[in-house]
Amino acid sequence: MSYVCQQCKEPLQLDASLVDLAPSAYDMIVASLPSVPASRARYVTESEAEKLAQLPSPSASKAAWQQTMPSENSRASPPLSTRAQGKQPQRSFPAPNESFVLLQESMIRSIPSPTPGATMPKKAALGNQKNFPTKNTSPLPAHQQPEPDQSNPTPISHHLRSTMRLFNVLSTRSDIDHPLCAECTQILLLSLQRQLDETKKERDGYIAFEKEVRKERERESLDLSRQDAEKKIERLKYDERAAVEQLRLADREREQLDEELKLLEAEEKALEEEEAEFWRSHNEHLLVLAEQASRLASLRAAYAADYATLEKLERTNVYNDAFCIGHDGVFGTINGLRLGRVPGVPVEWPEINAAWGQTLLLLYTIARKLDYTFENYRLIPMGSFSRIERTVGDKATYELYGSGDLHLGRLLHNRRFDFAMVAFLECLKQLIDSVKSQDPTVEFPHQIVKDKIGEASVKLQFSQEEAWTRALRHVLLALKIVLKWTTNGGNS
Repeated sequence: MSYVCQQCKEPLQLDASLVDLAPSAYDMIVASLPSVPASRARYVTESEAEKLAQLPSPSASKAAWQQTMPSENSRASPPLSTRAQGKQPQRSFPAPNESFVLLQESMIRSIPSPTPGATMPKKAALGNQKNFPTKNTSPLPAHQQPEPDQSNPTPISHHLRSTMRLFNVLSTRSDIDHPLCAECTQILLLSLQRQLDETKKERDGYIAFEKEVRKERERESLDLSRQDAEKKIERLKYDERAAVEQLRLADREREQLDEELKLLEAEEKALEEEEAEFWRSHNEHLLVLAEQASRLASLRAAYAADYATLEKLERTNVYNDAFCIGHDGVFGTINGLRLGRVPGVPVEWPEINAAWGQTLLLLYTIARKLDYTFENYRLIPMGSFSRIERTVGDKATYELYGSGDLHLGRLLHNRRFDFAMVAFLECLKQLIDSVKSQDPTVEFPHQIVKDKIGEASVKLQFSQEEAWTRALRHVLLALKIVLKWTTNGGNS
């Protein structure tokens, strides 16, 4: 059997205390309820008649049920509980489920289920319902009717019928239909509390009015004499003069307070103006501070960028980029130009002359950076047509470039080319000696003796091309060491 709230029509789950309600508790609840309101008596009768009409029973059974039901006047009286009915003169046997015998759970489990042979016929069960009607219960709906063929209902059905009977009694004795859910009950309690508060206020008003009426009657009942009235008048006049004097004092005090209040208001206004001026000055200082902070951040960012650029430039070696010395097989190279010749690898003389021009320019640049002046020679870098000029003696000029022609004039030119290479080697030796004098830790792998460097002569005539190429490679290596020492700040 399922229950729904009579207000919101939501399904309900009964508390365990209602499911296992004892008959004594049922009697206590019923006895504490008020009598059936007159407005509900007629409604209950009509409701039971409607429910009886919905039952699927023969017309004769319904007529017998209506005859046994009490009249409308008897319904107005509070219904008797099961125990109270037992004390009345017994006109019929009480129903088995209305006794006060409580069965334990072990006894309930041992009750055998009814067999088809032990069940009573439907007509006999219906006859029992006619002979023993329940006074305070209303017929259940068709889908909630208990099976009429069970002569001994189970304890669960007994509790359900008791709960249903309790709800019917509650609905009959009050203006509210039961059962109700927790939310609807809360709403009902709030409504009843408001009604109670309003009733209390109305009661308090009546009580106060009653007190005033009684005081008025007492004053009218007192018959004051003329002398007492004059004394009272004099006393009241004295009280009036005292009150007037107190009022004057209060007025003077109020005026003084008004003056003090005006002074305080003027002082407050001056303080407010001073505070506003302070905050204006404070805001101006904040703006100046923000501007200076922004400018400082900008300067710091510019300084960081310039410092990074400076470090990058300091790490940059322009001499290494301008004079890239390396090797290509057996050849020494400067800026990708091969310096030397070997059999089987023909190197054109324009490339050799250009390489000599870059080599002479490198030596000239290093000497200028070190502020060094060569003795007896002056370098004249002119690319592929560079020269070395002798500054003492005959002041001859030697061409530092050669040619592959075999006529007599070219042979004389090649001799001057050898003198130029020997003069270049002499200038390189002077620069190396100057570097060693400043930094003895600098080491050069090849010694320079006259026209030889590392046992290889720089002269092209009367020597093999392999030895000449090797000597030129040693020259480039010595220049690279001097360039590295110069760019690393060894001369500072």
